[in-house]
Amino acid sequence: MLRVITANLNGIRSAASKGFYEWLAEQQADVVCLQEIKAQEADLSRDLREPAGWNVRFHCAEKKGYSGVGVFARSAVNGWVEGIGEPEFDAEGRYLQADIETSVGPLSVISLYLPSGSSSDERQAAKFRFMDRFKPHMAALRASGREIIVCGDWNIAHREADLKNWKSNQKNSGFLPEERAWLSALFDEQGWVDVYRSLHPDTTDACYTWWSNRGQAWAKNVGWRLDYQIATPGIAGLARSATVFKAQRFSDHAPLTIDYEVGLKA
Repeated sequence: MLRVITANLNGIRSAASKGFYEWLAEQQADVVCLQEIKAQEADLSRDLREPAGWNVRFHCAEKKGYSGVGVFARSAVNGWVEGIGEPEFDAEGRYLQADIETSVGPLSVISLYLPSGSSSDERQAAKFRFMDRFKPHMAALRASGREIIVCGDWNIAHREADLKNWKSNQKNSGFLPEERAWLSALFDEQGWVDVYRSLHPDTTDACYTWWSNRGQAWAKNVGWRLDYQIATPGIAGLARSATVFKAQRFSDHAPLTIDYEVGLKA
């Protein structure tokens, strides 16, 4: 099995202090995609920057304490791609691709942190700019012939079942009609697969991966499903299990783990 985990850490040092690395050591994961590192590599201790047994790469934001993504891989990585070729967003550390070899051929695993638009109209406009640029990038990935898994915090809840209070959030960032239609286009027009939903098509409350720190959102499970593994049909069809880990909190997000019936090549 190929075990892939995606986790928005809301600060890698904060998550580490809450036991994330100890938890990860027990997961037998093959590839781990991290978002919201919120650090430069020079700010990290060696244990966080170079954990034993992993091939590690970070794509950090230029702004300190902001954004940033990372990938940990157990196998050899044949190539890395940082950014999507868009300076505005590449400076924010939002995309990191690792190319590995598997039993089903070349595979690219991508850690993505799609912008949030919730803080201001300006950030929502930036989110839409990113989406406009990223859609053709996704099309190019599909046309590459490789198997692809795009992991990360997409900052969009796709369906009504993907958040608790969908009726009251229809005019809020993360559940806007334009955002949901954009995700639908990736699935329906480009042929990408929402792997969690392919395994759990009807799940509601159990699917959430993010809870606001305001009020009693966590205690009352007033959550959103914002973290996805979106894959090409070939490898998506080999997914066998998908779980959201909620027994321990490392962040305002929960890790999403998916197992694929795929072997890794050394």
